[in-house]
Amino acid sequence: MFAKINWFGFAGGVTTIVMLAVSMVYPWWQLTVGDDLMTINASPVNTNFGFVGTAFTIPLIWALNVVALLTLVLSGVAMIIYSFMPNRSFSKPLLDFGYKKPLFTLLFFVIGLLVTTIILQAVLNFNLPLMGSTTNTLPIPFASGVTITVLLSAGFQWSFWLAAVAAGLCIAGRLYHKKVAVQKPTITITAKPQVEKPIPVTSK
Repeated sequence: MFAKINWFGFAGGVTTIVMLAVSMVYPWWQLTVGDDLMTINASPVNTNFGFVGTAFTIPLIWALNVVALLTLVLSGVAMIIYSFMPNRSFSKPLLDFGYKKPLFTLLFFVIGLLVTTIILQAVLNFNLPLMGSTTNTLPIPFASGVTITVLLSAGFQWSFWLAAVAAGLCIAGRLYHKKVAVQKPTITITAKPQVEKPIPVTSK
């Protein structure tokens, strides 16, 4: 019979799976250059680009997306299995594996965007907004002095905030682990030392 259920962990695992399904359709972050001149739809599990209405992907990024997708699927499944059996011998390793992945994925995604914007600003003097809109100048290669001024609009989508909720629930499940993981009492049996009785000496 199952012990107490870690409902925070269960909710975190289910939300992670739902978030993955949503992220395959809706990006975490989106950038639009001009009037649909170029678009970037980015998420850890599905990143694609669009140029003048034509969508394409980069093989290396696609491979990284597949790895992230499989890792998060295993993370969600591990959290769900653990939540119903928090006292089994394998439960703690499942929890340690499952609860970290949504948080690390979220952090690495945001850090990656920040690093990209810093590099573009430092190397190409190109201001890429993370949120909001700005006007920027695009240089045209092999055409000296020719530039194009375009409007850039970027922002985090609702699927990103769903991922943040999933990460928060998984962390809550880890913190709640002590409430549901009942330690089995240890029974120590100590033998009472026996005192040898003296042998009576009888005199003849």
